[in-house]
Amino acid sequence: MGEIKSAFEKAMERVGGIGEPSKEEKLQWKYVPEGQKLAAAYLKEDSNLLNELGKFKDEERRYVTKGLEEVLLRNITLPLNEPARKTNKKAMDAIKTIKKDKSALENVYTKMRRVFDHHAQQGEQQRKQAYEMLKQEFQVRIQQAMQQQGLPPGTKINVESQPQFQDEWRRTLAHLDGQYNTLLEEYRREIEAIR
Repeated sequence: MGEIKSAFEKAMERVGGIGEPSKEEKLQWKYVPEGQKLAAAYLKEDSNLLNELGKFKDEERRYVTKGLEEVLLRNITLPLNEPARKTNKKAMDAIKTIKKDKSALENVYTKMRRVFDHHAQQGEQQRKQAYEMLKQEFQVRIQQAMQQQGLPPGTKINVESQPQFQDEWRRTLAHLDGQYNTLLEEYRREIEAIR
């Protein structure tokens, strides 16, 4: 009868076939997280990125910059409030300091700013209209439900405080903002490709 191997033994056999990580993989595993930490610290307390990057050797800096850029790009979001606007500006300024092709970057930033402006202007109007339509729709549904249950038609219910209304509003907002987020994701990828 054949030998029965434990899950651990099978896993160790698979790991044994992988081999030793390359120097590049080791550098990436060590320095990408360093860049991510550097970006988080910068966004929180405004450290000097160029000075911090200067502390790394050239071969390390490539990976530190990669981690730094990942976090900065993730922090460019729809400016729903003043703190988000400030974070966007800070992240975009930091990316500008680490990219060489400033004109290509500025072209993408111009497209991003158009998305931000459109979201703030027309998007706000769309959100208000969608909110009022949803509120009216829920008022009609609640009135119908009250009639079916035999409650007097004049009974007042705060539609906006209903959990179902709140859930539906969150889904509606996600749908409205989804179009903007799709564009932002496309622009983030363009920024990643810029040297």
